[in-house]
Amino acid sequence: MINHVVLFKVKDFASDEEKKQVLAQFKAQLLALKDVISELKYIEVGTHYLNPSPSFDLCLISHFDNADDLQKYQVHPAHLKVGEFVKQVTTARAAVDFEF
Repeated sequence: MINHVVLFKVKDFASDEEKKQVLAQFKAQLLALKDVISELKYIEVGTHYLNPSPSFDLCLISHFDNADDLQKYQVHPAHLKVGEFVKQVTTARAAVDFEF
């Protein structure tokens, strides 16, 4: 199995409330991928309990049977649509993929 872990830093917004709303929307969009991408075997999304976060704001953990399935996920139209939103609201991203 492949474990895909991604951390995101969200842009600064006018208020902490606005940032919380963006993070909630971000989380919901990622979790919805489970219903449309069959290669996605597991997904967990968490936001940092402190706002503003001293480091990254959101963490995505997802599992795939193999590297080919991860690649299919990455080019899936639903994932690419979420990616458009991600580009609009984030300033940094870090990722690690590993076998387990």
